[in-house]
Amino acid sequence: MTAIDTRTPDHSRTDAKSLLDEPAPRSAMVVLVIGVVVPFIALLAAVPIAWGWGLSWLDVTLAAAFYLISGFGVTVGFHRYFTHGAFKAQRWLRVVLAVAGSLSVEGPLVQWVADHRRHHAFADREGDPHSPWRFGPTAAGLAKGLFFAHCGWLFERRSTNRSRFAPDLIADPDTNRVDRLFPTLALVSVLGPALLGGLLTWSWYGAVTAFFWATLVRIALLHHVTWSINSICHVYGERPFATKGADRAANFWPLAIVSMGESWHNSHHADPTCARHGVMRGQLDPSARVIWAFERAGWASQVRWPAAGRFESRRLDTDSARSAQTDPWPFNDGGTHRPGARDRAG
Repeated sequence: MTAIDTRTPDHSRTDAKSLLDEPAPRSAMVVLVIGVVVPFIALLAAVPIAWGWGLSWLDVTLAAAFYLISGFGVTVGFHRYFTHGAFKAQRWLRVVLAVAGSLSVEGPLVQWVADHRRHHAFADREGDPHSPWRFGPTAAGLAKGLFFAHCGWLFERRSTNRSRFAPDLIADPDTNRVDRLFPTLALVSVLGPALLGGLLTWSWYGAVTAFFWATLVRIALLHHVTWSINSICHVYGERPFATKGADRAANFWPLAIVSMGESWHNSHHADPTCARHGVMRGQLDPSARVIWAFERAGWASQVRWPAAGRFESRRLDTDSARSAQTDPWPFNDGGTHRPGARDRAG
């Protein structure tokens, strides 16, 4: 078995230029709301309209199941484990997380990790693959930048150098195999719900509705949530902790549940290898809870939980930061889990 070194390499360079020198104007916030929030509201409004003739409990169950499996595959697997090495996983769990993340249809594992490591190396500077500040802080520039950060960057002809940003995954036979199987896994993710819907209802109608809700809507929603971390969470939200240089990562609470804790983005950029992103009291982080369950089951080890003092040293002197309290241990669960030496490790 080949071990993976999932520590994030330092790929930054000192001559990278900042993409932002000014705060966002109020007009830019209007663009943000119209261009990103309204489509989500429209999607939610479509659900009660479709109920009864185009949406069933089976469709909801299949959509939720595929969303959770592929979503946690991205947040726990692709992101916190493979990209940042927030914990160590047994070999079978590593493969399962790689497969589950591939079902999100967000791209092959190695390319996903390479892109994200590059993003952290050049956050909101020249070299960042998807900074919303790429075209400046004006309303027009930010409108263009938000679209670019949200999904426009995916159509760039040039891609991140995998050998530079993800050599550990290329060298590992397990991750390399899953990476090559991405087209097959994507096909399973696309056709699987329709097949299950058709078999469980024994009808073409059940297959069609399952395909619409559990494939098209589910994948679109997960993609937009992921892309919103790249766009919204680098423009709007609270920044209680200091980040490096021009990095404007922010915490955006409305996306906390649907993003499985990924929208606590300022906390994440303040300490990228931490397994828990919602480090303040009351910040829900479902992905951290999954990692916690893996640890309790003995499937994950050396989990980098937030240590007392690690975030306090990064706290900014702002009203929102002073009023917030960090929760230094994995979960406030009535005392059933207490930090050991591993939890305190920096």
